[in-house]
Amino acid sequence: MPAQQQEHKFEFTGEGWEYFRIWIVNLLLSILTLGIYSAWAKVRRLQYFYRNTRLAGAGFEYHGMPIAILKGRIIAFVLLAAYTIAGRVNPLLGILFALLIAGVMPWLIVRSLRFKLYNSSYRGLRFGFAGSDGAAYAVFLLLPVLTVLTLYLLAPFTHYKIKQYQHNNSRFGDTFFRFDATVGSFYKLYLKAFGMLLGATLLVGVFSVLGLPLVIVLLPLWFLFIAAYLAVGLPNLIWSGTWLGEHDLYSRMAVGTYLKISLTNLLAIVFTLGLFIPFAQIRMARYKLSCMGLLAQGDLAAFVAGQAQPDSATGEETAEMFDVDISL
Repeated sequence: MPAQQQEHKFEFTGEGWEYFRIWIVNLLLSILTLGIYSAWAKVRRLQYFYRNTRLAGAGFEYHGMPIAILKGRIIAFVLLAAYTIAGRVNPLLGILFALLIAGVMPWLIVRSLRFKLYNSSYRGLRFGFAGSDGAAYAVFLLLPVLTVLTLYLLAPFTHYKIKQYQHNNSRFGDTFFRFDATVGSFYKLYLKAFGMLLGATLLVGVFSVLGLPLVIVLLPLWFLFIAAYLAVGLPNLIWSGTWLGEHDLYSRMAVGTYLKISLTNLLAIVFTLGLFIPFAQIRMARYKLSCMGLLAQGDLAAFVAGQAQPDSATGEETAEMFDVDISL
């Protein structure tokens, strides 16, 4: 007899004022130490958000060590500084250095994923990543180059392959995740957003005839809506297409609610000169997680921990400094 399906919703229990105290201390100490404390600040921030993210009555844990993160950031800073200096000394040297960085980036991304997942746990079981370097070079280097050469016609396909590689090679204990979203669903989502963008272009032409003030008001709102559509649609598509063994994950965010929270957060941040930032992060985390859940087949506690090897934080910090965001 098949196991009975049980729905477990994610929840976030963090509070604004509680996190504000962590955030303000992290900010002040990072400034006073010229950024050195930022590694410790990152660990404190992640530990707070992990522990307040709960599923089926249990929280997550983050185990990353500040020293390991600091070492990675130092190496990343050296690479970035060397690239900047090389570009100023000789443009050709700068290009060669950029190609060198691009050549090692997929290797660093794999180390980043291993580090992040190995240092994350739930109910005492560690996550892990088993992706190969060869496949990483295909999805993080070859496909992006082809995407540019095809004038971004391959962008949805590339995004799909990145998530497929990322999720199919991630595991919880000895149970692997599985990604079964289709490339067609990525193209459908991107094409809808592109259609909205074309609509915005038409609106500029129509409303410019009626009056420029109307364009100034409506156009930014329309672009915000398109951004919100993608910010909601992509996580919904990705997580609703992800399984953990036999357990089905989902995300059901709504564009209207997301846009409302984003706009009120933005206004509050502006009027408080940035002091509302931690409260805004808490509000958004609470909403996103409240829309996520797991349709479990049987008991979640039955998972058995697999083996995961620790990895260097260098890949993670270098990827972050060069604006490579592949977060789960």
